[in-house]
Amino acid sequence: MTLPGFVMLLCILGAQATMDLRNAAAMAAGLCNTKPTDLVFIIDSSRSVRPSEFEQVKVFLTKVIDGLNVGPDATRVGVVNYASRVKNEVSLKSHKTKAALVKAVSKIEPLSTGTMTGLAIQFAMNVAFSEAEGARKSPDISKVAIIVTDGRPQDNIRDIAARAREAGIEIFATGVGRVDMTTLRQMASEPLEDHVDYVESYSLIEKLTKKFQEAFCACSNAAIDVVFLIDGSKSVRPENFELVKKWINLIIDKLDVSETNTHVGLVQYSSTVKQEFPLGRYNNKKALKEAVKKMDYMERGTMTGQAISFLVDNSFTPNQGARPGVAKVGIVFTDGRSQDFIGDAAKKAKENGFKMYAVGVGNAVEDELKEIASEPVTDHYFYTADFKTMNQIAKKLQINVCQEEDPCECNSIVKFQKKVEEALQALTKKLEAVMKRIAALENKIV
Repeated sequence: MTLPGFVMLLCILGAQATMDLRNAAAMAAGLCNTKPTDLVFIIDSSRSVRPSEFEQVKVFLTKVIDGLNVGPDATRVGVVNYASRVKNEVSLKSHKTKAALVKAVSKIEPLSTGTMTGLAIQFAMNVAFSEAEGARKSPDISKVAIIVTDGRPQDNIRDIAARAREAGIEIFATGVGRVDMTTLRQMASEPLEDHVDYVESYSLIEKLTKKFQEAFCACSNAAIDVVFLIDGSKSVRPENFELVKKWINLIIDKLDVSETNTHVGLVQYSSTVKQEFPLGRYNNKKALKEAVKKMDYMERGTMTGQAISFLVDNSFTPNQGARPGVAKVGIVFTDGRSQDFIGDAAKKAKENGFKMYAVGVGNAVEDELKEIASEPVTDHYFYTADFKTMNQIAKKLQINVCQEEDPCECNSIVKFQKKVEEALQALTKKLEAVMKRIAALENKIV
């Protein structure tokens, strides 16, 4: 083979390897379905955003969209563009395919005036998320807004953002450069550490793509029965019991609650055990969270063993809404030492195949928490000294609803994509090195 022919072969092989890696990444991404969502991007195009920077925002939007399962019955996407005024660039009903969406995003032009972020959120709530613009009324459809801004709002955002969240819109606030961090936190949903992001410049905003791929990733047809077992003893105190209810609702927000997927039940215990509501009574997040808020504080003792026995013998039975063949998860919360023996009940729960999480606060006994928790214990038991830091546990507690053999393992897919990108970079460097050697060899031959 001649030297030029050898060089061409190397180029072809390198290009083919690159294509194979890109295709593998695309196939991996395709394995991961996204939860049906009404998603609206709210993008700041005020005069502080340079045209080249606005182009980078559009690239970011395109990459997030590329990771979604776009369709009329899957994820719908809208785009609101704002400065001193607000423009509905793409409505939720406009485009039924990913390609059409990406094309529409590429045509968006900056408005280049002031920064009326509050006005934009108001518009999104009243117009972009309206049925007339394609939003769906079903409680099983999540409503999500992703705000991208680089400045300080020229209007009030605190009250309007609060109303948007109360209306069921989950808000992610992404700030760039000299953005005012206080206003980002005023806009975003709880927990703030999951919903507030900052990058130093628009050139870095693409790094957030994977975060949103994970946020919207969900395993298809995943069914799970989850029962919360909540300590309502007198040591908890009324003000802390309210924090516990908020903590429960933070976890519910992470679940794919619906008639066919995740069902949630709630049991409270002290000296006695009380079923607040059984599995399957509420099949949407809004109704579930309202029911949790209405739970009254029992007070009295701490009979954790009796409560776990109730979970095994009652909560996870078909008579109480449990579904045959569906994964069962128990989440036990307590703030103190049990006044009865927990060993037998905890052992029986795990022998029955229930995945048990143990969460302790304050005077909870860590040995008891470990006895309740499933293996590996380090993944299934959590402790914090203060009720006010329980949100950190809600963030860490990841209920894995995918079967191990299920190809829809979102985190694995995102990690795989990262490895593909690293492999591409390594391959490029190797090809460059080979080309330099060949060039040197050609010079010697000549």
